[in-house]
Amino acid sequence: MAENIAEKAYELGKQYERDFRGCGQCVIAALQDAMGIRNDDIFKAATGLAGGGGSATDGSCGAYSGAILMLSWLWGRDREHFDDTQGVRVRTQELVRKFHDHFIQEYGSVVCRDIQTKLMGRFYYLADPAEAEKFHQAGAHTVHCPEVVGKAARWMAEMIQAEDLLPRPE
Repeated sequence: MAENIAEKAYELGKQYERDFRGCGQCVIAALQDAMGIRNDDIFKAATGLAGGGGSATDGSCGAYSGAILMLSWLWGRDREHFDDTQGVRVRTQELVRKFHDHFIQEYGSVVCRDIQTKLMGRFYYLADPAEAEKFHQAGAHTVHCPEVVGKAARWMAEMIQAEDLLPRPE
């Protein structure tokens, strides 16, 4: 069952990025749909993450950031327990570093432009329409970004399941 959820998240992540774009939201939708959980506020909150944040490419990969949002939603410090006497914040950071290691091993970075350079031989400043078109023509939305989103969704699904972080049915 666990493998099926991770594989479903991978496939949905690729599909959503190809069809809809917006890597942060695509990884969140893939994880939510694969796991049968949904929170539209988390999805909406990821709108600006794409392209390293606002398509500027110099920030963290949107798929990376979106997956971290999902982890934090499932296992993060809540406002009611801001004092964090249970150590949730520290444990969440440990899990994020573990996720970070996947990106470093696969791409050498978590930064959008670095990942673009590794996969496509150069980075594209996506806020410039001409550059964004070149990015698209270079296979960004048919090959490269869908694969990054799919892998991020798979890795996070595997982690969420391994840590038993899925909510229990009531």
